[in-house]
Amino acid sequence: MNGVLLYARSRALPVTLAALAGTTAFAVWAADRMDTYLDPHRKLPLVALAPLLAAAVIGGSLHTASDELDRTAVRPWWPRRQAQLLGLTALAAALLPLAVLGDTPGFGPPAMIRNLLGCTGITAAAAAVLGARLSWLPAFGYVTAVYLASGGVRGRAVTVWAWPMQPGHEAGAWAAAGGAFLLGTVLYVVRGARPEGPRG
Repeated sequence: MNGVLLYARSRALPVTLAALAGTTAFAVWAADRMDTYLDPHRKLPLVALAPLLAAAVIGGSLHTASDELDRTAVRPWWPRRQAQLLGLTALAAALLPLAVLGDTPGFGPPAMIRNLLGCTGITAAAAAVLGARLSWLPAFGYVTAVYLASGGVRGRAVTVWAWPMQPGHEAGAWAAAGGAFLLGTVLYVVRGARPEGPRG
């Protein structure tokens, strides 16, 4: 039990849980202020931004200040990394849809959960490649670029490359986001976050 608590503290999990709760509260507040009940398409910025913020919070928790200890530990760390990433993602997937409840088949809970999975996958992969502190950057850049570029674009391919902007029922968007989540999870669980700062 002490090992679990020590792990949670070393990854700043209490702060991460509070930040995920704050992200959910912000999303619920924003949905109310945007009068999203009048037009389901008003939920699109919320369905794109809230998962991005939650993924950034999750990515920040993937940092470790004890990389040397992690690599020389008697027990393998990958189960802990996997439990942490999947647990935080599951919690965010349970909380964020509270902001888009109601009869909204296009941009309701399915789209919110799909975007969370995709953004978290990109963030986890970035943590393994760039480090946890910069892990939010690729997902932010991708979602922002897609948000600006996908307006008015038609065709089958758009459901794949512009998955953050697609309605919740699009199979291509789910395949792309699910693939990103699977790849990012495997990469992070196997490699862990890239060490940051000088090593000596």
